[in-house]
Amino acid sequence: MNHRRVGNSGLSVSEIAFGNWITHGAQVDNDTAHACVRAALDAGITTFDTADVYSDTKAEVVLSQALQGVRRESIELCTKVYHPTGTGHNDRGLSRKHIIEACHASLNRLQTDYIDVYYAHRFDPTVPLEETFLAFSDLVRQGKILYVGVSEWTAEQISQGAALARELKVPLIASQPQYSMLWRVIDAEVVPVCEREGIGQVVWSPLAQGILSGKYAPDQPVPQGSRASTSAGAPFFDRLVGQWMRTEVLHAVSRLSSLAQEAGLTLPQLAIAWVLQNPHVSSAIIGASKPEQVEENVKAAGVRLDPDMLIQIDDILDGLVERDPTKTG
Repeated sequence: MNHRRVGNSGLSVSEIAFGNWITHGAQVDNDTAHACVRAALDAGITTFDTADVYSDTKAEVVLSQALQGVRRESIELCTKVYHPTGTGHNDRGLSRKHIIEACHASLNRLQTDYIDVYYAHRFDPTVPLEETFLAFSDLVRQGKILYVGVSEWTAEQISQGAALARELKVPLIASQPQYSMLWRVIDAEVVPVCEREGIGQVVWSPLAQGILSGKYAPDQPVPQGSRASTSAGAPFFDRLVGQWMRTEVLHAVSRLSSLAQEAGLTLPQLAIAWVLQNPHVSSAIIGASKPEQVEENVKAAGVRLDPDMLIQIDDILDGLVERDPTKTG
C-alpha cells in the first residue's frame, strides 16, 4: 500500500481508505464488518473513514470495536459532523454547541483521545462561518482533533473557510467530495481552489455507488442482495444509484469492463485506479460488504494506467459524465 500526503500538510494517508457508510451497523452484521476491517488492515490500509450520522451513530461504534487492539498511532481515524444525531433542535449543523458536543460523542463512540481528520460533513448556511471555525480551532488547541476537513463544499465555500482557517491557524487540509469516472464535478472549480489553498482530495464513491462494479448488466434485472436492490442507503443513497441506472450508462460500463479485462484488471480495480491517477487525490475511500471485496479492490493501489487507456475511457463515457460544478454538495 502506498501512502500520500494530504494537500500541503504533513499527514500521510493510505491511498486507498476504508469507509463504512451504508455497511457497518446496517447492511452487514458485526462479524462481517470486523472481518472487512481486518482485511483492510492486512492489505495495508491505515486510513479509516466514518461519520456520526452513519447508521444513526452505530457505524462509529462498530468501527471502534473492529479496531480494538490496533496501535492507535499506526492508523488515521476520520469522522464527521453536521447531520442530525438526535431529536433536539441543536443536534445538527455546524454551531459551536453541536460541533463540541458531537466531537465529544464521537470520541466516546470511537474510544479514542483524538480524531485525525474531523470533517464538516456539509456547509451550514445558517451558522456564521467564524463560529464554526472557532469551534474547530478550540478542538485543535485541545488536541481532540488534529486536522480539519470539509465534505461536499463548493469552491466558494472552501475559499471562505480557508481564509478563516489561515486567520485562526486551523489546519484545514482535506476536501471529501464524490468523485469517479462518471462524476467529475470537482474538476472545474473545487480542485483549482484546493490546489491554491494546499488542500487535498479524499474522495468517496469511486465506484459510483457500485455502478462501476460491473454487477448491473444492461437490460437485466437488478441482482438480489446488491445495493441497488435494497433500501439500506435510504432515499439519499437510492437517489445516487438511480441517476446511473440507465440503459446507456450500463452499456458503457459493460464496455469499460472489457477494457479492464484487457488490462488485467477487474472493473472496480480500473475505476479506483482511474481516480488515483489524479495527482490532487490523496486517497480514495472504498466500502465493502465482505472481506473479499477489500482484498480485490486494494489491488488498484499503485496501478498506473496508460494515457491511451485514459483516452479510451473518456471516449466510452462521452456524453455520460457529470461535470456541472453546481451539483457539488
